[in-house]
Amino acid sequence: MIKKTMRSAWLGIVLLFMYLPVMILAVYSFTDTATIGTHGNFSLQNYKTLFTTGELLGMIGGTFALAIGSACIATILGTIGAIGAFYSKKGTRGAIDFVNQVPVVNAEVVTGFSICVLLIVVLGLSKDSFFPLIVGHVVLEAPFVYLSVLPKLKQMDNSIYEAALDLGANASVALRKVVIPQLIPGIVSGFMLSVTLSLDDYFITTYTKPATFDTISTYVVNATKGSHTEIKTALWALSTLIFVIIVAGVLVWNLLSEKKGGADNE
Repeated sequence: MIKKTMRSAWLGIVLLFMYLPVMILAVYSFTDTATIGTHGNFSLQNYKTLFTTGELLGMIGGTFALAIGSACIATILGTIGAIGAFYSKKGTRGAIDFVNQVPVVNAEVVTGFSICVLLIVVLGLSKDSFFPLIVGHVVLEAPFVYLSVLPKLKQMDNSIYEAALDLGANASVALRKVVIPQLIPGIVSGFMLSVTLSLDDYFITTYTKPATFDTISTYVVNATKGSHTEIKTALWALSTLIFVIIVAGVLVWNLLSEKKGGADNE
């Protein structure tokens, strides 16, 4: 009984440490105060500013366009890489696994600076080009898609793929109709993780983005250094909305997964 209480208390402390700052930010996003820690009256002004300021709307739209676009590319590349590695020889698979781990453990500032030097300095691409930015985000995201898809391949019953070949399907048809449908949960997880990584990234974006383009992460850092109080407080509202959307997405995905798992068991 004491051990169970201790475990529950420890879990509560961890959850409180993780979510209390976000909860505080969410509460203050519904006030008219400009400083967290001071008393304010209930107000929706921060949300009004968020949805009526062209600069903020443009930044948010650009951020999500980059996140979704780079996540799509990273999902395709990561899935292809995982399938290729799984059906490769042991030595080749080990080499691919090793190469895939490097971007995961490497510091983002190193990755961002390296891509900047290679594409802009060495190859001479324009600093106003979005190509280095997209490449940087894909390099960041693709290894995580690989890591999301590979376990699903290992859990898959490989005899189904072989049976499809025996029944006359070629390798391409068997891959599209037999293998990939079984990888959908891993592919979706990799895509969602890629979107989150793109939204959160600061260092790679800073080194590779055009000077006139900002994502949420770079905009927030620059805004906190400025004196536009309305913009700063509107970012509280933006952070709250992002948190709510992510939580809702995770809950929906878990409910759908549980529902599908229950249907499969029946």
